[in-house]
Amino acid sequence: MIDNLTIMLTHGLMLIAVWRLLKRPEVDDESTIDPDTRKGRWPRA
Repeated sequence: MIDNLTIMLTHGLMLIAVWRLLKRPEVDDESTIDPDTRKGRWPRA
């Protein structure tokens, strides 16, 4: 019983965290991306 409770609790908390991260406006904002890094290359240091 406790095993199921802890698994449900931790997975529920992770689901809430992912849901809140995906609802952030910064996720859909692409204006700050450098045009050189849009091609799939790693940015140069």
